[in-house]
Amino acid sequence: MDPESFRSTFSDLALGNAMAAAARDYQKKEAEKRQALERKGHGEYREVTEGDFLGEVTGSKKVICHFHHREFVRCKIVDKHLKLLAAKYFDTKFIKVDAENAPFFITKLAIKTLPCVILFRDGIAVDRLVGFQSLGGRDDFSTEVLENWLLKKGIIVRAKGENEDDEDEKPRNLRSSINEDSDSD
Repeated sequence: MDPESFRSTFSDLALGNAMAAAARDYQKKEAEKRQALERKGHGEYREVTEGDFLGEVTGSKKVICHFHHREFVRCKIVDKHLKLLAAKYFDTKFIKVDAENAPFFITKLAIKTLPCVILFRDGIAVDRLVGFQSLGGRDDFSTEVLENWLLKKGIIVRAKGENEDDEDEKPRNLRSSINEDSDSD
């Protein structure tokens, strides 16, 4: 092997090792971040008391809080959907508060109708979903409908590489298929 090809091969190996080390470092940091979020209650949908509410909302950057009544059917529908989304969107904390047992925050947040889902960013209420009007006004809406509403509000963010059905994707696919057709001529 001549010295130049040896240097080139050695350089490629060093670069490959550096890339592998960077990937391992990234994975380690992501695992540490996930563990820290788990300790804060991320990744699950759980009920908190009025006494714990403020700490829960201010302890995470993004929080979705469902104020509910345990006997309301529509609140149970929201619970079902939020439980599914909590496991999927780990960067956002998902909690619920029994409205009957949280009179102080019901008054402070001016909650008049249940179900009420309030979105918090850095401890500040930034938006809310009251009833099902924004979800089509029907009880049989899909989890995807709620998910899309939360995505539009920016309180949840799709993971990189997750399949998105954006309208931007369609023109790109159409353009790429046109280019492929013209290349084959």
